[in-house]
Amino acid sequence: MTKFVSRREILGLIAKAGASGAVLQASNALGIVPDSYVDIPKIPPVDSGNRPSVVVLGAGVGGLTAALELKKAGYSVVVLEAAGRAGGRNMTVRHGDLIDEVGNPQICDFDDEPHMYFNAGPARIPSSHRNVLHYCKELGVELEFFINENKETYIQDDAMLDGKPIKNREFTTNARGFMAEIMAKNFTNAELDQPFDEWEIEALMRSLRRMGDLDEDMIYRGSTRGGYSHGGFLEHGHAHETIALRDLLKSALFSEALSQNEGETGPMLFQPVGGMDQIIKGYLRKLPDEVFYNVMVTSVMLQNEGIEVVYEHKGIKYKIEADYCFNSIPTHLMTGIDNNFSADYKEAMAYPRRGEAYKSAFQAKERFWEKDDIFGGISWTNQPIEQIWYPPHGMYKEKGIILAAYNYGGGMHFTQLTQEERIETAIRQGEKVHPNYRGLVEKGITIAWHRMNHMLGCSARWQKSRSGFTQEEERLFQTLRQPAGNRHYTIGDQMTKHTAWQESAILSAHWAINDMLARKSGSTMPGQRV
Repeated sequence: MTKFVSRREILGLIAKAGASGAVLQASNALGIVPDSYVDIPKIPPVDSGNRPSVVVLGAGVGGLTAALELKKAGYSVVVLEAAGRAGGRNMTVRHGDLIDEVGNPQICDFDDEPHMYFNAGPARIPSSHRNVLHYCKELGVELEFFINENKETYIQDDAMLDGKPIKNREFTTNARGFMAEIMAKNFTNAELDQPFDEWEIEALMRSLRRMGDLDEDMIYRGSTRGGYSHGGFLEHGHAHETIALRDLLKSALFSEALSQNEGETGPMLFQPVGGMDQIIKGYLRKLPDEVFYNVMVTSVMLQNEGIEVVYEHKGIKYKIEADYCFNSIPTHLMTGIDNNFSADYKEAMAYPRRGEAYKSAFQAKERFWEKDDIFGGISWTNQPIEQIWYPPHGMYKEKGIILAAYNYGGGMHFTQLTQEERIETAIRQGEKVHPNYRGLVEKGITIAWHRMNHMLGCSARWQKSRSGFTQEEERLFQTLRQPAGNRHYTIGDQMTKHTAWQESAILSAHWAINDMLARKSGSTMPGQRV
């Protein structure tokens, strides 16, 4: 009996092979995932004598985007920010900066040099994030390339090769070689729904041979793609000793190593010259008088034809009334602020969980990674620190800032440690990748986003299952997407289904503005859902 494979099954098979970038492309081609690009809102200019007023809560990327676009159209805009800085999770740490983590505040002691900074939140911009790039261009933010994958970096797992780190290129070369050999040996017409012609078989075999660097017998016997043990220039290069597939499979990082640079990190990546917060500085240049800091919102109340926000600044309470509110305060914090929203809206605000991202960084006394031919990229380890990032900027400078840990989903582990224990953990685990690590790093800092003041979490997590939104989750999401009283909009990446990116926060602001315009005109909602 002929077995037919559904489109989603095809994507599942592709995903199991570790090709998430192929999944994204295939999904778009099959019409399963809509294009997330949304045009910049076209807001009709307002009469200067009758300017609608907007209060924006939170000066993160989403809030600043809403403020900027509405101000350009002539709206009266005020932005209230609880922290002493703008940016939200867009945070670049330099000499003298405060990491305002509850119970663990830190002042950064890095050397005061332009290249000595650490992007504690977002650190890379995919070229597919066209809205972020649009604002970088509009705001005069200079960009440079970000190196995400580098085959000269390391993969380390205590379960593999007695914990010895190996170069990424050695790992992936051997893995692909053996996998290509297995595929070639097991390829028969009988196993296919529709037999291939001889030329098709030959084309596939040729591709497998090339992919895995197999010999004429379709056997993998090692490859110089994994680097040379010796030679390679004035004499023939000799490949490193082959690493057995059984040894590679012992590592939990096997699929991670093969799927790097896929999906959103597959296209060209960028970073702002001088730190990710250059984007925030660009917004603030356009909003010099609109943003107010150290403001604690105490109530948000719907009125018949507007909204009232009460806030406190330096012990004094103030009240501001506006026609609309664009609110990027994390929803789990809004549940603790007085409001008169509907029961359904409050239920939706309380539902999303928050991510537990954790990062740490060191000042390196010397750029030791460059002596090991590492210029940017990420080393992976099956330890709680998970990743070590090497700065793509500041090449050949005396010192640099190395990201010593990035754990996106298990950051709570580190909250159980003191600051000293966090630093010691990063050093001890980093030594398994770089044996001389302890003597080369200093002035460590850490940041647990689920304990950062005014945020208490990173991106929202709507889904409790990896299989997608349940009907109940979809109901709650759509409830929160609708403006409370047609006046209050919840925005930020928390109001998208692809959280944790600046692109998502920007798109949420665009969507809310378009919805406001549509409701004012009585038309249907323009654009696409994000």
